[in-house]
Amino acid sequence: MRIITCLVNDHNILLVGLAALICALGAWTSISLLRRAMARDVSFSQAWTMLGAIAAGSSIWCTHFVAMLAFEPQTPVGYEPELTALSLLLIVFSSIAGFWIGTQRFSGATELGGVVFGAGVAVMHYVGMDAFSVDAVITWSASYLAFSIAWVMTCSALAFQQAELSNPKQSQLAASALIVVAVVGLHFGGMAAMTITPFAATDGTTTSTNAREFLAFAVAGVALLVVGIVWISHVLDAGMRNQASSRLRHLASSSADGMIITQGGLIADVNGAFERLSGLSRENLIGRPASAAGFDPSTLGEGVIDRGLLKIANGEEIPVEIALHTEAGKADGGNFRVYALRDIRPRLEQERRIATLAKTDSLTGLANRAALLEQIDSEIADLRGSNQLALIAVDLNRFKEVNDLHGHAAGDTVLRALSERMLGVLRDGEFLARLGGDEFVALRRVTGREEALEFAERIEKPLFSTVSLDQIDVVCGASIGIALFPEHAKSATQLMNNADLAMYRAKGSRADTVCFYAEAMDEIVRNRRKIISDLRDAMTLGQFELHYQKQIDVSTQSVTGYEALLRWRHPERGYISPLDFIHLAEETGLIVPIGEWVLRAACEAAKDWGDHLTVAVNLSAVQLHQIDLPEIVEQILAETGLPPSRLELETTETSLMLDPERAIHVLNRIKSLGVSVAIDDFGTGYSSLSTLRAFNFDKIKLDKSFIDGIEKDVQARAVMLAVLALGNALEIPVLAEGVETTEQFEFLRSRGCGSVQGYLFGRPAPLIGVPKADAA
Repeated sequence: MRIITCLVNDHNILLVGLAALICALGAWTSISLLRRAMARDVSFSQAWTMLGAIAAGSSIWCTHFVAMLAFEPQTPVGYEPELTALSLLLIVFSSIAGFWIGTQRFSGATELGGVVFGAGVAVMHYVGMDAFSVDAVITWSASYLAFSIAWVMTCSALAFQQAELSNPKQSQLAASALIVVAVVGLHFGGMAAMTITPFAATDGTTTSTNAREFLAFAVAGVALLVVGIVWISHVLDAGMRNQASSRLRHLASSSADGMIITQGGLIADVNGAFERLSGLSRENLIGRPASAAGFDPSTLGEGVIDRGLLKIANGEEIPVEIALHTEAGKADGGNFRVYALRDIRPRLEQERRIATLAKTDSLTGLANRAALLEQIDSEIADLRGSNQLALIAVDLNRFKEVNDLHGHAAGDTVLRALSERMLGVLRDGEFLARLGGDEFVALRRVTGREEALEFAERIEKPLFSTVSLDQIDVVCGASIGIALFPEHAKSATQLMNNADLAMYRAKGSRADTVCFYAEAMDEIVRNRRKIISDLRDAMTLGQFELHYQKQIDVSTQSVTGYEALLRWRHPERGYISPLDFIHLAEETGLIVPIGEWVLRAACEAAKDWGDHLTVAVNLSAVQLHQIDLPEIVEQILAETGLPPSRLELETTETSLMLDPERAIHVLNRIKSLGVSVAIDDFGTGYSSLSTLRAFNFDKIKLDKSFIDGIEKDVQARAVMLAVLALGNALEIPVLAEGVETTEQFEFLRSRGCGSVQGYLFGRPAPLIGVPKADAA
């Protein structure tokens, strides 16, 4: 209340208004410069700090003394020049200190700078009041004094805090208003704290008129200083903005992206990259609206990269990425708006190419599995009425043979040729994909089984055509399975699985190359899975046995050794034929531990036989390609104590051909241990003569199929005689398998066959006792 009374009764309201106006202008200028010092480049920060502090200090000093001119104490007053000048210096230097602290980066620097600035204002005010000379007794109210100092420091700290905010209009206005409130509150709080009791005038005081003239000159001088500061800041700002303009033009000229610089909504410049991109010339664009450059700038946001279309000189619209950046420009021209445009046609083309590659088989150019799954889902979604989706699963029959005999390059040639031929028979609405290896899938909508079968037979026909490889013609053939949606499946995955089941059924059939899915096939699959599951536990549960079959010397008819043959005695199914589980063991990798068990059990049994008896053990293709197989054999021989010379390992031509170089390397290491190596099922593989050249076998085992036909089949007899002659020429002993009749035995003996094996001399069976006798 006392503050309001002081304002109304003791002050000239017009001069108070002038003081407030000076304070407001000074606050606005100084806060503007402070914000620039907080946010601009570090190279200009000190200049903004210095100019802002001087503007703030001098304008507040002016405000104080104009307000003092407005003060009418009803007694002559005077001002001491030294203290008055000192108050100006104090406010300027404290403002510099406060502004400098406020622009630092440590925590709380902004608020601390405001407190220091407010303290400087308070010091300036009360030093200025000390310069106030009056013929009276002056007393002070401690509470109002404390209030005025706390008020100015608090409001100044809040003002600096507002100046730091990112919203330019809001923070500028709020910070400037707080500075005005701080100064006004300090002045009138301080004036309210002062009580003047007049007494008789003394001759040594300055008259009130002289004081007013002195203050008028002082205020005018300081006002000129503030005007000079504003002009200097304008020059600095213009320099910065011109520098920014030059920098923008330099960046634009060196950029590979098309760039357009606008100011005030009009094009100020474009770079050469934009001219080349758009086909428009710089001269025709400068001074025109941004839309004249061929794109719509109204939809763009600051700092956001957007996609749009750019209309180029020939009228074509091309896809581009557009980014907008705003840079401070000249005061009379508005801010610069920089539009960067990048031609994304090459990128879009690359994305399309990558998307195509992701759904295309690189070898054949057909769709791949990912594209197939998409197509199946799309076809299922579009099915209407009684239509069904036929899925044809195709597997080439003799592709592996082509790969093994002629190499992978030949296999690739066959795949490309057959893919082109299948594509050639497709009609509208039909789809073909390669899943990998020699597996293909075809799709089409059908009304029933007849259409599906016709589709499958049309696909099948080119697969049985001849493909020329250099000077060799090959025919692969194929097995085809058909499944229908929704008749045979309720999902895409089930549809593919069921078509596969039908295809494997066709592959196993001698009569049919095309099979429809049937529910019974699920039972076959379940049975297969059950066998695999039981097979995993068979060795642990002791369900494997070794049966032995005699090998007979033809000339003496004495036993020279035994072949160890694996048998699986299942607790529910009884004995399961090796034909039913060995291939499953190979597919699942279980053949490795099973094969090691067979080898160890056979060696353990044979160590107690007569020294002249050997034991023969079969190696699977998977075992043969184990690089550590020789170490396993050596370890088992050491553990069982069986001499290496009494162990014979048998392999087939087919096993060797999977990776001949690796297999021969493994066999050479085994043979270096002193173990014999025999080639089994000779004559049924891919290239028997080349196999004998590649490795020095210790024995040739003639396949049973040739023995079965020697009595009636002239060709079988000829092959058998050729093998016997070959063995004799190479000095490799020949053992004939599958001898079941006396006639077969006598024929072989008459032709010089060294050893035989077969039912004539005994079926495979567990050994009872320890074999020692030589008689068969």
